[in-house]
Amino acid sequence: MTTLPVAQQPARRPLLRFLLAELRPKGPLLTPFNLISVPVILLGIGILVQRFIYGLGSVTNLSQAYPWGLWIGFDVVTGVAFAGGAYVLTFVVYVMRLEKYHPIVRATVLNGLLAYVFYAGALVLDLGRPWNVINPIIGNSFGYNSVLFLVSWHFLLYMLTEVLEFSPAVAEWLGWKRARRILSAMTLGAVIFGVTLSTLHQSGLGALFLMAKPKIHPLWYTEFIPILFFASSIFAGLSMVILEGSISERVFRAQLDRKKHGSHDDLLLGLGKGAAISLFVYYFFKLLVFLHDRQWDLLQTGWGAWYLVEVLGFVLVPCVLFTYAVRNRRVGLLRVAAAGALIGILLNRLNISIIAFNWQEPVRYFPSWQEYVVTATVIFTEIWVFRWIVLRLPVLREAHELPPPRPADFASPGQAA
Repeated sequence: MTTLPVAQQPARRPLLRFLLAELRPKGPLLTPFNLISVPVILLGIGILVQRFIYGLGSVTNLSQAYPWGLWIGFDVVTGVAFAGGAYVLTFVVYVMRLEKYHPIVRATVLNGLLAYVFYAGALVLDLGRPWNVINPIIGNSFGYNSVLFLVSWHFLLYMLTEVLEFSPAVAEWLGWKRARRILSAMTLGAVIFGVTLSTLHQSGLGALFLMAKPKIHPLWYTEFIPILFFASSIFAGLSMVILEGSISERVFRAQLDRKKHGSHDDLLLGLGKGAAISLFVYYFFKLLVFLHDRQWDLLQTGWGAWYLVEVLGFVLVPCVLFTYAVRNRRVGLLRVAAAGALIGILLNRLNISIIAFNWQEPVRYFPSWQEYVVTATVIFTEIWVFRWIVLRLPVLREAHELPPPRPADFASPGQAA
């Protein structure tokens, strides 16, 4: 066998060394977050092993009356709404050309991608036969005209779209200049395609519940659930970006561009203005639906009081707080409004999928402690992955601010492999 000269051999091994070096921890290990999250993740992994060996009934309180529990109601139905900031912000930056938000677009896209990977991935945990998760994609014994078929395909395509949107950052990290130019040229098309998919699957999640009219309390059921789900994903995504941006600004302060650091409050206030407008539109839709259905008598019940807590306490009040905070440039109050809006979305999605679902059943569903641990495991794992990527890739800072790879460390995609 002929051996190539060293200069002609492919540079795979240096690339592997570079990636292995990047796996080394950056920063202290004994932090409060690590000390809390690691035991939870380990416990969650043990619970998942039990779930896949002995079935859902061994770790959950699911039943024939309540086939969808916390892993669907929170991880999927609510989590996908929280990830809505990715399609909103990419539309604002790449289509509307509001470049002031460009410094935070990569972090938002990364968060959206990880949310879909982990939260939509929670679907596998909830399936009695996890290997059947491929059926909607290949069309095996599946209704091609069903809403779930539509949502499944949109989830898959949107995750691939977000991978494409984030890929220029990976190319910059690896020093692949030619690949970076090609991938960046494809960004606008990917954004337009991604926004289209998001518009459809955010509303498609709501359309799933149109087939459960007898099971959902009348105060939460409406034929306009798809529209409400889509409208709520806009301010939910913006509110999540506000909170995550505030946390990232503190945790990853060293990663931020010093020249753009001073405009962080202006970015949050701009996002707050968009959240206030979309939240008002959502509240207006909710009010129209309530008046159209003439449900005044239902407000006199316990369910009516709970409905008012959601609509007034966590929709109208955050809307007012957003407006006041933006007009008076109160960034702290803006964060409070964002937290309130996210709680409102959480209540609405859980009310539709769990709390007010089968509301007349004598035996109610309450998640087991194992379900809470697994949900916390999913969230903590996503944060670990997000932190690992932000500390290494040009997400919050420019590529030229990263320690550059040493010459000839690895081959670019155009070279021999």
